[in-house]
Amino acid sequence: MASIDFPRPLVLARLIVGLYLFGLGIAFQIRAMLGLAPWDVFGQGLANITGLSFGLATVLASALILLLWIPLKQKPGLGTVFNALLIGPFIDLSLRFVPSAAEWGIVGQIGWYLLGMAIIALGTGVYIGARLGPGPRDGLMTGSVKKFGKPVWLVRTVLEGGATLIGLAFGGPVGLGTALFVVGIGPMVQVSMRAFGLVDKGGK
Repeated sequence: MASIDFPRPLVLARLIVGLYLFGLGIAFQIRAMLGLAPWDVFGQGLANITGLSFGLATVLASALILLLWIPLKQKPGLGTVFNALLIGPFIDLSLRFVPSAAEWGIVGQIGWYLLGMAIIALGTGVYIGARLGPGPRDGLMTGSVKKFGKPVWLVRTVLEGGATLIGLAFGGPVGLGTALFVVGIGPMVQVSMRAFGLVDKGGK
């Protein structure tokens, strides 16, 4: 019987830490009270129409997004499974201790939201750098980059814009933060992935 090759402990730890950072960043954005990030607008929209918690609706959204991998010929890995299963619970966990920025005024809220974006970008580079497979949304991004030959920042921006429109149709909350995320997360993720040697200077 062939043996199963499990990831080395440090690689698996890197994956989990990166995914936790991702969920933590989303929690910061939620507490900023400026409107959710695009895919979270989509997730909250699903929560509205299904009655699920936000975390569980995020897991459902991940499963739906995986269907879009088929035409991109993107292959899942252990990281894909962990992403789909852990991001939602990590968000719910982080929401227990991340305070609201609603009382700090608009400057504080924007700062909280931008901090969340930076944490998400860092988490993306950390967990994808484990090379155990991207999560549903990031796999859609990396698969599209490979298929269309466009830079990460552009592909990510187009995907975030599309998620916003669909989430809005489902009744998801859209605000200033949503707009900040659409225009800002692509460049941030490209910088993070370049820092971890995952893309070249052109972002491909």
